[in-house]
Amino acid sequence: MLKRLTSAIFVAPQIDIDTVARAKDEGVTLIVNNRPEGESADQVPGDQIEAAAQAAGMDYVAIPVTHSGFAPWQLDAFDEAIAGNAGGKTLCYCRSGTRSTLLWALARARAGDQPDEIARTAAGAGYDISPIGEMIHALAAGRAR
Repeated sequence: MLKRLTSAIFVAPQIDIDTVARAKDEGVTLIVNNRPEGESADQVPGDQIEAAAQAAGMDYVAIPVTHSGFAPWQLDAFDEAIAGNAGGKTLCYCRSGTRSTLLWALARARAGDQPDEIARTAAGAGYDISPIGEMIHALAAGRAR
């Protein structure tokens, strides 16, 4: 199930090959895999999702996020992927969609978006960003200088 964060960003729990086709129908041109390989036995391997995305004419990038948290390189990679998909729609996925949403939220805070607006947007898609609230505010404040 694709959940819309913005007009250009969707998030989802673990996707499969059929989801790639549905994402293409929604206008998605980039798939971002935020799930580490081998995280669970039931996940579709990233290389299979990548092959399906490429066969559908979509780009694919893996930016794995573990449960240990986020690092600046992940935000950099996310920003780079989104910038490379300018004008296109992006689908980000992980096990539940939460890590993908949190990564998006951190990137938006670092770009200067207001924390309350980021939280409202995430909540509208059914995600709670309060576990990283302090990081969101710190990144947003750092950008406001």
